[in-house]
Amino acid sequence: MSDHAVRRVKLVVSHVALYLVAAAFLSPLVYMLATSFKRADEVFGSPPSLFGSVFRWENYSEALAYLPFGRFVLNGLAVAICGTVVVLVASAMSAYAFSRLRWRGRDGVFLVFLATLMIPQEVLVVPMFMLMRWFGWVDSFQALIFPWAFTAFGTFMLRQFFLTIPEEISESARIDGAGPVRIFTSIMMPLIRPALAVLAVFTFIGYWNSFLWPLIIINSVDEFGTVPLGLQLFFGQQGSQWNLVMAASVISMAPTTALLIILQKHLIRGIATSGLGGR
Repeated sequence: MSDHAVRRVKLVVSHVALYLVAAAFLSPLVYMLATSFKRADEVFGSPPSLFGSVFRWENYSEALAYLPFGRFVLNGLAVAICGTVVVLVASAMSAYAFSRLRWRGRDGVFLVFLATLMIPQEVLVVPMFMLMRWFGWVDSFQALIFPWAFTAFGTFMLRQFFLTIPEEISESARIDGAGPVRIFTSIMMPLIRPALAVLAVFTFIGYWNSFLWPLIIINSVDEFGTVPLGLQLFFGQQGSQWNLVMAASVISMAPTTALLIILQKHLIRGIATSGLGGR
C-alpha cells in the first residue's frame, strides 16, 4: 500500500472516529429536544421511540406558564449580562496593569492574585454570604453579580493576550503623545476583541449556569430566582411530566446557544490566539 493510500485510510478513520464522538455528545441533546415535543404519556412509551405521534408545541407555553419560568429567564439574562460586562471591564483593566504598566511589586501581586484560582467556590460561600449580609445584599441581584465578578481567570487570560501584542505599538503611541488611558482604550481594547469574546462566552455561561451560590443567597425565588433554581423548582413540582421539564431545559439552552452563534467568528480566533507567547 502506497503512502498516499495509508494517509487516506488514516484520514477516513479519524473522520469516522470524530463523527462517532460527536454523535455520542449530541445524542442526549437530540433526545431532550425530541422529548420536549412529546405528550406526557409517550415519554416512556413502549416500544420506545425518539419522536411522539404529534409535535406538541404547547409544551413550551405550558412550561413557561406553570411556574414563573419566564421571569427566571429574564432574571438570568439580567444577571449574566451585567456580570459579564463587569468581568470584562475589571479583567481588561487589571490585565493591562499587570502586563503593560511598570510598578513595584507587580509580578508578586500577580502571583498572589493568580493563587486565588486554587480556592474552590465551595470554600468561599460562607465568608461571602457573611459579607453580603453585612452589605445588606442578601436576596438581591447585586449579590448574584458582584461577588464572583473579580476573579483571576479573566485577568490571566487577557494578560497573556496583552503580552502577545508588540511593545512597539505602545511605544509609537507614547511618542505621539498618548497616555496610558488613551493607549488602553483606543489601541489595546480593539486588539483584544477576540480574547474578550472568549471571556464573554465563558463568563456568561458561568453566570447562567450558576446554581450553588444563587441557592444560598436567594430566598425569594419567585422574585430573584435564576434559570437553574427555576429548573430545580420545576422538577420538584412537575417531575412526572418530563416533556415539560425537557421543554424548559431547551428554553434554558437558547441564550447560550445564541451567544455562541453570534460570537463564533471571534470565539474561534480568540481561542486560537489567546494565551500564547509572552514576555
